[in-house]
Amino acid sequence: MSIETVITALQDEQAPPATSLAYLSNAPEDEFAQFVSIFGTLSIQRRREVIDILADLTEDNVEFTFEPVFLLGLNDPDVQVRSQSIRALWDYDDTDLAQTLVGLLEDEEALVRGEAALGLGHFMMRAELSDEDTGQTNQIESALRGLYYDESQLVEVRGRALEAVGVRSHDWVTEMINDAYGSGDRRLQISAVHAMGRSADPQWLETLFDETMSDDSEMRFEAATALGEMGDEEAVPTLTDLVADDDAEVQEAAITALGAIGGSAAKEVLQSLLSEYDDERVLEVVADALTTADFLDDPMAFKSYLDRAAADTGEEGDDFGDGRDDE
Repeated sequence: MSIETVITALQDEQAPPATSLAYLSNAPEDEFAQFVSIFGTLSIQRRREVIDILADLTEDNVEFTFEPVFLLGLNDPDVQVRSQSIRALWDYDDTDLAQTLVGLLEDEEALVRGEAALGLGHFMMRAELSDEDTGQTNQIESALRGLYYDESQLVEVRGRALEAVGVRSHDWVTEMINDAYGSGDRRLQISAVHAMGRSADPQWLETLFDETMSDDSEMRFEAATALGEMGDEEAVPTLTDLVADDDAEVQEAAITALGAIGGSAAKEVLQSLLSEYDDERVLEVVADALTTADFLDDPMAFKSYLDRAAADTGEEGDDFGDGRDDE
């Protein structure tokens, strides 16, 4: 395979480029420059397809690195390419990206502004976990705070800003959540519930319990997810009731939340679901939730189990971080 093969496949809009695009992972600088020189000449649909395929390849194989392509996409004239590229860079920690995303909060397209806000949420989480307040952290907070209170913005964009900053332990963040929740605007209220979960602050538990009984299925979904992020075992009975929800996504969110909480009570509920349901969709979600709960109970023992299983199949064991796969 050569860069010329990749370029030829890309320029033939009738040919599927998926196989050849893997070559772009860690491509030499001079060859990547050739790709850059033709990327902008491709049709909008082809450029969108490239970003989508590379994002899927990255999700399926952690050894692939296509960040230079996604960074290129941030400056694309097409709104979909820009927004897809932001999503694809979720795990990219370079501080230069944070600066770029702050700039994209002023993009002409609301979709891009919203995605940029969510992307900055990753840096907000990192700042919260490290308990660091750098100049850049303060700049991001200020930008997101300003975006939320800018009533000329679409409520979807304001909500994304709130969701991103919700993880920060500041009194003004609590004020923002209260402001959105009491706004009377459905979209802002849903974002407020999302932010409650990211905050992991037990002051919101009763509110979340109330919202699991909402007539709005999206609100119930967000409340269930938020309770999972809280990790409080007090939520197990409420989530157990929600497992029987008529909405499949709400049901799955409740099961996943039980796994995220872990502990004997949650695992007992999950185990019981294995015999209560014969729906493969439900059983798959339950199995994943039990895996998460086992990992939370004893991360090292669970990793040892996986290493042994991998050895039995002749494969290398996986490296485990915090087991988090976000929003």
